Amino acid sequence: MTLADTKAAVAQRAQQTNQPTQQQAPPTLAQQIDRMRPEIARALPKHMDADRMARIALTTLRRTPKLATCTPESFLGALMTCSQLGVEPGATGEAYLVPYGRECTFILGYRGMAKLFWQSPIAKSLAAEVVYENDHFEWEKGLAPRLEHRPVLSGRGRPVAYYAVATTVNGGSAFVVLSPDDVESHRKHSKSGSSGPWRDHFDAMAKKTCVRELFKLLPVSVELAQAVAHDESVRTDLDAGVLDVEPDWIPGEVVEDSEP
Repeated sequence: MTLADTKAAVAQRAQQTNQPTQQQAPPTLAQQIDRMRPEIARALPKHMDADRMARIALTTLRRTPKLATCTPESFLGALMTCSQLGVEPGATGEAYLVPYGRECTFILGYRGMAKLFWQSPIAKSLAAEVVYENDHFEWEKGLAPRLEHRPVLSGRGRPVAYYAVATTVNGGSAFVVLSPDDVESHRKHSKSGSSGPWRDHFDAMAKKTCVRELFKLLPVSVELAQAVAHDESVRTDLDAGVLDVEPDWIPGEVVEDSEP
């Protein structure tokens, strides 16, 4: 190789070295979910699987394409909230990931509330029902509260009330009855009132509203208090540590988990 050839080769290498490298495309939301599996595993309760939660998140993303337009931080934050609370988003009705503009909002479902209630050591029974106009339904407040509901098997008519009732192992009990107007008022004040689960699962959301009001009267676990406090919230951090209970929802009493 001649001296001229050597100089040309050196100049070419120098030119290639000085050229800016092609900017890599940012990771897709699906790739970020996959990378987040270790954090999901750290956050989940021991009886739940990180791979399953990641698959559910990907399925939710496919079924609701608009979620892909949300900021990755808000989607992954909502997924982390689901993981820390141990509720699955999507078809189970335990929780929903709902897009509002560019933000993904965590919505706690009726089944998620029930699941967390049943994990409490003091839980004995919980039910939430729709009352139709042809059902037998009587209830009273006061010093001797009473609730009696006998559904008919057919021709029940239109919904006229919704209620939730619970009992605890120490003999405590409480119930909440809401009219359709009461439920509608809650819906209008809800962030998801015009879309998402209120649009697609109205009765389930009406039951959830009753259960949420009921839990204000009952001792609840730390996990349940956290879940209710973070309902309809937007989150952008991915800390797998303990969720804080926000001060805007204070239950009658918080029962510590009996497990170490």
